[in-house]
Amino acid sequence: MPEMIFIDSSNIEAIGYDVDTQELHIQFLSGGYYIYNNVPRAIYDDLMNASSKGSFLNREVKGIYQFTKQ
Repeated sequence: MPEMIFIDSSNIEAIGYDVDTQELHIQFLSGGYYIYNNVPRAIYDDLMNASSKGSFLNREVKGIYQFTKQ
């Protein structure tokens, strides 16, 4: 599991990224934990720089990258 970075968001608690496996890890405030597969580093960087991480996640990650729920 990558290092998780806690963020200020109304929906997301923490975000992590594994460079070697290109896995994007998202911990939601609701308790859900998702791992999105084959996410390019640029998407992670853009997510971390987005003013609204939840909106970015909905627009650029969900429905595009396959995921597993933990």
